[in-house]
Amino acid sequence: MNRMALAGLRWLRELFLLILGTTTALFFLLRLTGDPAVVLAGADATDAQIQAIRSEYGLDRGLAAQYTSYIVSLARLDFGRSLADGTPALAKALTAFPASLLLAGLAMLTALICAIPLGVWLGARRGGVARTIVRWLVFTLQGFPGFVVALLLVQLFAIELTWLPALGYAGPASWILPAVSVASFLAPKLTRMIEANVFGALDSPYVRTARAIGASDREVLWHHALPNALLGAASLVGAQFVFIVTGLVIIETLFAWPGIGWLLVQSTTNLDFPVVQAITLVTVTTVFLINSLIELVQYRLDPRLRRHNPVTLEAQA
Repeated sequence: MNRMALAGLRWLRELFLLILGTTTALFFLLRLTGDPAVVLAGADATDAQIQAIRSEYGLDRGLAAQYTSYIVSLARLDFGRSLADGTPALAKALTAFPASLLLAGLAMLTALICAIPLGVWLGARRGGVARTIVRWLVFTLQGFPGFVVALLLVQLFAIELTWLPALGYAGPASWILPAVSVASFLAPKLTRMIEANVFGALDSPYVRTARAIGASDREVLWHHALPNALLGAASLVGAQFVFIVTGLVIIETLFAWPGIGWLLVQSTTNLDFPVVQAITLVTVTTVFLINSLIELVQYRLDPRLRRHNPVTLEAQA
């Protein structure tokens, strides 16, 4: 069996074990949170009505029987139907997922547009009042949680100035505040990493060699220092994108953004086990795929990794 096939089997095995372990742990943890039949039946329901709901959804069986049925259904990507409205759980999660991906992409794009030029400027300068002030602002902004910035933006641009809508998913105008809120948390970290990488790259031997053969300061900065600085920041970009996709619960709730985080809050509140389990599968798989893609990109771009681990690269190629 060639290296590509072995790498593919290894990748599938890791994905399978990750999904099985995560969904199994979640299955048993969810059963500790309460009885969804009580939530579905309502406050005035009788014991007979509650028992009928348990029987309808199979919640009256033992945990072992429920888990066995769950694993068999999981193999068919069948998570059952939402306890809230009867919609297929996986379809409900997948329907909400594109909204989260859109917000994640917009936030990351905004963060990169701000962080790259600012980080390069900070890394290329060697002092000055302007640099000190900007670095202080970046450091301060890094300590602000995204939801605090979101509340300030809503107060200013939606309530005071009424320039932008504060809620919903109606179009580009309603995307600005959520995207900027998330980007405000991501951009400072990226800026500081790019600044440090550019600062270090400008003192490296290959930059000194480029200067010695006549490269201008602009060429040195944008064609030599920046590419290596971005390579070093690639892992942070990937980690932040994963965080955005999986950690937008507060922002999506604040802006009534119909993404997977907002759906998770609703489903958890209603003890909608099938939808929570489907969301977990979608999220875990997305995180695994993004991390795999980032690793592959780093191997492709960084010759040092290819030298240290050529077999893995050839297998992934």
